[in-house]
Amino acid sequence: MQKLLLPLGLAALVHFPISAHAQANSWASPLPGENAASRILQPSGSLTLAAALELAMRSNPDLAVAQREVEASSGGVRQAGIMPNPDITALVEDRNKATRTTTLQINQPIELFGKRSSRITAAERGRDAAEVELDAKRADIRATVAAAFYTLLSTQERHRLAQASVELAQLATNAASKRVIAGKVSPVEETRARVAESGMRIDLAQAVSELVTARRRLAATWGSNSPVFDRAAGQVDALPEVATLSTLIRQLEDSPNLQRARLEVDRRQALARVESAKQIPNVTVSVGAKRDEQLGRNQAILGLSVPLPLFDRNQGNLQEALSRTDKARDELTATKVRLRNELAQQHERLTTARAEVDMLQRDVLPGAQSAYEAATKGFEFGKFGFLDVLDAQRTLFQSRSQLLRTLTEVHLVAAEIERLVGSTAALNPGLSLKTAKP
Repeated sequence: MQKLLLPLGLAALVHFPISAHAQANSWASPLPGENAASRILQPSGSLTLAAALELAMRSNPDLAVAQREVEASSGGVRQAGIMPNPDITALVEDRNKATRTTTLQINQPIELFGKRSSRITAAERGRDAAEVELDAKRADIRATVAAAFYTLLSTQERHRLAQASVELAQLATNAASKRVIAGKVSPVEETRARVAESGMRIDLAQAVSELVTARRRLAATWGSNSPVFDRAAGQVDALPEVATLSTLIRQLEDSPNLQRARLEVDRRQALARVESAKQIPNVTVSVGAKRDEQLGRNQAILGLSVPLPLFDRNQGNLQEALSRTDKARDELTATKVRLRNELAQQHERLTTARAEVDMLQRDVLPGAQSAYEAATKGFEFGKFGFLDVLDAQRTLFQSRSQLLRTLTEVHLVAAEIERLVGSTAALNPGLSLKTAKP
């Protein structure tokens, strides 16, 4: 029986794949219960990263919110360029018709000293900030989808690994039971095998729960609570090649986060110019006619009204605008420092994770594989106990699980770098690190 156990166990390990191969995508009908305005055409079957990104960019609710803000800010620009409306004034003096005087005039406020152009500039900077916010939201969604997708890929592989572990543990338990019946080993060996199998089943239950959660997390990026797709199709071991830190820092200067901070400074400066222009009052030009019934004739009226800035010179609003401009400059400096530090930390994490992947593939996995093969052969010839085989098996599975976690870490950090830089140009997914076969 042990001669049958060993080849089957080794075969279960050999045929467990790290890479998931893509399958053809098909698209399912909208989810039941969704109204016509919020229907999402979801994929069924296998889901690729490109399809997930397309879904998220088309249906993510946060992206729709940012798009609405751009539309609203465009209306603000339009309104800022409109001239103030004139008003019409009618005045009747005296109730006696013979001596009555009737005045009708139109008053038109005239904005002076660039108030309208300053207002338009401030509104345009607000619209530009909304557009950059939309770009930042797109980068955030791309990074979120990529992180969720590769987490799901890794979770799928962990689930397969857990299933293979349970199958192998069952074979080990059956073999130990038969050897106990035959009187070749102590009943303790069977107890240990059953304990090991129970641990593997617990791991499988956890893997199933993590798989459900990962699928829901990915579907949430396009606003769905009930994923229709069956599995993610991709290769978790196809790692992105990230640019050097100096190159990333240069790309960071054009990132949406920094652009947003710079535009906020420009917008605050424009608002300060608006408040400064308000210190000089506008004039109101009046044109009309006056009918004097007692004199029996009409009189033309021309007028000019200018407020006297004796008390209110808009000094408080100007002080607030200047202070908020200084605040925006300080926030820009703080944002630069924060983003550069975060980028350096993420780049260091990525470098460390890639080095760990290389070490696992070059040293740890081959060593664990050799130890397992040696234990199984030694057990077959009676040189090792059954516990040695279980320990070697557990070590090999743990090494493979660690490799999956590290591969996932690389993808998550790479997605975070893309989020910071705000462009896929920082990542080159062409590099594929081959994993060692067990």
